[in-house]
Amino acid sequence: MSRPIAITCGEPAGIGPEIVAKAWAELSDTVLMMWLGDPRHLPEGTPWTSISDASEAHTVCGEALPVLEHRFAQPATPGTPDLANAQGVIDVIAKGVELVRTGAASALCTAPINKKVLMDGANFAYPGHTEYLQALTDAPRAVMMLASDQLRVVPATIHIALDAVPTALTPELLAETISITAHGLREQFGIADPRIAVAGLNPHAGEGGAMGHEEGTWIAALIADMAANDLDVSGPWPADTMFHAKAREKYDAAVCMYHDQALIPIKTLDFDRGVNVTLGLPIFRTSPDHGTAFDIAGQGIANPTSMIEAIRLAAKMAAGA
Repeated sequence: MSRPIAITCGEPAGIGPEIVAKAWAELSDTVLMMWLGDPRHLPEGTPWTSISDASEAHTVCGEALPVLEHRFAQPATPGTPDLANAQGVIDVIAKGVELVRTGAASALCTAPINKKVLMDGANFAYPGHTEYLQALTDAPRAVMMLASDQLRVVPATIHIALDAVPTALTPELLAETISITAHGLREQFGIADPRIAVAGLNPHAGEGGAMGHEEGTWIAALIADMAANDLDVSGPWPADTMFHAKAREKYDAAVCMYHDQALIPIKTLDFDRGVNVTLGLPIFRTSPDHGTAFDIAGQGIANPTSMIEAIRLAAKMAAGA
């Protein structure tokens, strides 16, 4: 790779700086990367070298973590977020997107953020990374996929309350989610003819109207229409029978109706290796599938596996572009 993966610092009081340092130690010989953030926030003893331009990363990465410095308002205390640093977290994400969009970096990998800290400290107007990245890239729609070797899942609705799901879940939204998922599987995962299974909204996929009406009134018809247009999509399937081993052999990704319906299965099956992939953007973006873990930050015990897998996947996508 001639252009590095840009890795954002995320919440500096969380485990992000620690898992990035560990990921660099694991991958420095095979993946070209650079970290965007304040070097004061890196764990003590981390080998790092300041760079002034992304093009310098290749001269550094084998010996030290290349750091494109972005100074924050305050140092970081592990486990105790400082609202004064919230704007810095937001600005680093925007800088990472800019580097990829201009071609200076090949892909973006984002460390975990804490949405409440950003909202309280900087009036962050987005429910999460996915929505902010959509705004930064002017993408018509961004879709969140959680991926591992065992399962890929896509929630049609993301960071909204459960009682808001039936209203937010429209035929247009579901059709768009399925289409973007199929495109992402082809373009970012190299699956020429992707198979997509769609979960029902209600228990037992509505059980013929006994437990809900959406499946019968429009979801099944929408899936049938899309399948008739040369897309390998099936459903709606009862969500409680979609995720055992035999069922997973029949599809490349599952489109689910809401956040927990999608995320609980993959975090149960492969918590440490799950990767968050944003589909629908004009850039490649991945992230570890976990949060800031304030309770263990600064103790040196954070598991870097998901970050390692996220960087590897970003590099793989960029190499196949």
